[in-house]
Amino acid sequence: MILVGNQRGGSKDLALHLMKDENERVVVDEIRGFASTTLNGAFQESYAISKATRCKQHLYSLSFSPPKEEDVAPDVFRDAIDRAEERLGLKGQPRAIVFHEKRGLDGEVRRHAHAVWCRIDTDNMRAIQLSFTKRKLQNLGRELYLEHGWQMPRGFVRSQDADPRNYTLAEWQQAKRAEKDPQALKTLFQDCWAISDSQATFAHALKERGYILARGDRRGFIAVDHKGEAYSISKWTGINNSKKVRARLTDMDALPDKTEAHAQAATIVTDRLKELQAEQRRVQQETLTRLKAQRERQDERQRAAAALLKETQTTRFQAEEAARQAKIRKGVLGFIDRLTGKRKRTEAENIAERLMAQNRDREERSALAAAHSQARETLTEKAERVRNRSRETIRELSRDIDRLQAIPRPTPRVEPTKEKERKPRRTRRERSRDGP
Repeated sequence: MILVGNQRGGSKDLALHLMKDENERVVVDEIRGFASTTLNGAFQESYAISKATRCKQHLYSLSFSPPKEEDVAPDVFRDAIDRAEERLGLKGQPRAIVFHEKRGLDGEVRRHAHAVWCRIDTDNMRAIQLSFTKRKLQNLGRELYLEHGWQMPRGFVRSQDADPRNYTLAEWQQAKRAEKDPQALKTLFQDCWAISDSQATFAHALKERGYILARGDRRGFIAVDHKGEAYSISKWTGINNSKKVRARLTDMDALPDKTEAHAQAATIVTDRLKELQAEQRRVQQETLTRLKAQRERQDERQRAAAALLKETQTTRFQAEEAARQAKIRKGVLGFIDRLTGKRKRTEAENIAERLMAQNRDREERSALAAAHSQARETLTEKAERVRNRSRETIRELSRDIDRLQAIPRPTPRVEPTKEKERKPRRTRRERSRDGP
């Protein structure tokens, strides 16, 4: 059953829409929690209550559309409406239920339903927050399709049931680590059954999820995965009626046996693992090429930084040396400094300052070289990690491929050819009797 809901205002317009005479028949089945006994009056009450709040969309309207080929009883609709009310968090809110009977293009009259709730919580005078309504309604719709055995539209199939042919590396590794959840597995088989209407469509739906439809040893239908595990169709779809299974699965002889199905499922996964292995090698090469280019840019920056430091130190040392030489006076004053011993003290100070400057420059060069060396080591370690990780992943994929390829493949059955019957050779006397 398809459920479509939305928040809205427009009380009068909604009431007129639900009571349109374009339908063959309109039945107001229930008006609950309102003082009025008409749709328009009930929705106007909701609007009046909402004026005490800031809520503009004070109504929640939900339509229930069953499959076209199904004649759904009103009680089924009421049950679905109650369950939707519970899921949406509208339990106990004032509501109205309307049934429409409308003639389709094929001339058949079909029933569908509408339910409208007031969103205003009168105890707290605030609108009830409706979150994730689409997901909640889709889950309820799936349940209704499965419970009533209706053929399910493909849009209701769980997207997380991944096709092994499209596995990413992470999905494959996760699938190896994870144990099968019986409930999730049963849901997978029920989905495949619900969206199919023949043996071919059911087999295709199973194959999209990595299972091959096959014939069992006891003339039953099974599904086989790449590990060789067999799953009874009647058990895992929840259909214990063998006649109902055989009504859809009609040609058992056209299906492979368990060994052949196991080989087919393993081949599907093996081909994908080989693609992942090639993809992993390509990603590794691209990553290492990118790191190599990054290393070359890093070397250029480091050479430029070393050259700049050298130039800066040279300029600074020359300026400091000029300042030190300027302390030594010349001429008469310099002669006096020699006599008094001042020049000797100044030269000693200059030597000490020069040594300190040289030590400072050496430490700056050492610090820069250490930083550059650390950066190069970091990049080298990163490249090594990429190599090791890729190497281990490729080995893991190789082991999985070898394990799957070790599964015996059945030899194709070849029909024996009938040899052409040779006529017995006639003797010369027999040929002469028959004439020329």
